[in-house]
Amino acid sequence: MNGRTVLERFPAGGPRGSWPAEEFAHARRLEGLPAEVVMDLATDTFLVVVRSGDGGGDVSA
Repeated sequence: MNGRTVLERFPAGGPRGSWPAEEFAHARRLEGLPAEVVMDLATDTFLVVVRSGDGGGDVSA
């Protein structure tokens, strides 16, 4: 996941599926962040990420 910063993680096995992640991303977009939801298959989690403009590849939790 090069060039993205992880804002938040949500378990995929939750009863509401991706909704909490989508709601969190929507709230960040209202704040002006270009947040999006992606699925991390290795950890079975939904990640809310923002693509970095510098291409540095830094990923933080």
